[in-house]
Amino acid sequence: MATQHQLDPSLAEKERRAAAPPMYRVVLLNDDYTPMEFVVEVLQQFFGLGLEQATIVMLKVHKEGRGICGVYPRDIAATKVSQVSQHARQHQHPLQCIMEVNE
Repeated sequence: MATQHQLDPSLAEKERRAAAPPMYRVVLLNDDYTPMEFVVEVLQQFFGLGLEQATIVMLKVHKEGRGICGVYPRDIAATKVSQVSQHARQHQHPLQCIMEVNE
């Protein structure tokens, strides 16, 4: 004979709530060769930033060595890193784009 167990309401609520997936920052790294204008274009094209915001991020990359382009789920962040890296290589620029866990 099967026995029915009462569900603890707090346990049932925990099961319904799925943990949010970790988010990742997409970051551009500074180098001495990639033109600032190219970085602004990349930020506009791949991250949807307006001219003013793209310029702010580009200056942060230039002055601080790195700048956050956006925060995304892992697959989207990886795709953006790949797209930016491929685009930079096609235009013969050494621009580096990485992703890191957003803590």
